[in-house]
Amino acid sequence: MENLRGSILMVLAMAGFALEDMFIKRLADALPVGQIIIFLGFGGALIFGAITMSQGRRLWSRDLLSHPVLLRNFGEIVGTLGFVTAIALTPLSSASAILQATPLAVTLGAALFLGEAVGWRRWSAILVGFLGVLMVIRPGLEGFEPASLFAVQGVIGLAIRDLATRAVPRSISSMQLSTYAFATLVPTGLILLAFSGTPALPSGLNWRDLVLALLCEVAAYYAIVAAMRLGDVAVITPFRYSRLIFALIIGVTLFDERPDIWTLTGAAIIIASGIYTFWRERRLARRSPAPSAPVSPRG
Repeated sequence: MENLRGSILMVLAMAGFALEDMFIKRLADALPVGQIIIFLGFGGALIFGAITMSQGRRLWSRDLLSHPVLLRNFGEIVGTLGFVTAIALTPLSSASAILQATPLAVTLGAALFLGEAVGWRRWSAILVGFLGVLMVIRPGLEGFEPASLFAVQGVIGLAIRDLATRAVPRSISSMQLSTYAFATLVPTGLILLAFSGTPALPSGLNWRDLVLALLCEVAAYYAIVAAMRLGDVAVITPFRYSRLIFALIIGVTLFDERPDIWTLTGAAIIIASGIYTFWRERRLARRSPAPSAPVSPRG
């Protein structure tokens, strides 16, 4: 029963993130990307800061200046800048398909930088998964969109974030991490705004979409944390890929996107490789269990 509830919460979380992406894409037609990031960063920091204090924890801790936390915040900045820009400039369906490669990039990073043992099966799955990414991007071919490389930047940044999360001191809660991750997006958005154009005065509809995007993100984060705490991680985690299904539905129905066979095939390859890699990691983890890291939001 807990696995069923956890799976439902995971699907709801992915629906929330997909809705947030939808609002961001709509806003990008009227507001600079930097301005959107500033609002989401400031709003997220306020909400998660309030939650942190309500839990009886201090907002400030010396551990928040540790190298893993600083690296995690850097990854959050790089990943958010890349993915939000990709949402603004490319079809939502293709950007979301590329984002699904993040777990593969995390496994690759763990092998290259953390010394984690990765056998030939997972190496093969990683290579096949990145082949799926190339099928979505299609470099050098007629369907290639240079802006899709921002989605690749998003994958790299979010992989750095997730890898750094593994080394974060256990004394820091997920809410504290989220507070500072969102707070760092405010100066990042200001810097981006300085190079990408002047701020625009949001209309009433823009304010509505900004608030809804923020609420969807907060609700999705809560749902994913609750899901991971409820049931078996091996059962629940594969439901993360439902985000792509929601993105495809939104892209086709609201933005008149028509994903071609290359995008759909590449997305299927990425998901299949990711699920196999995760299954393999969980099977090996049963032989030598390790403590889990704090839950990371956003995909």
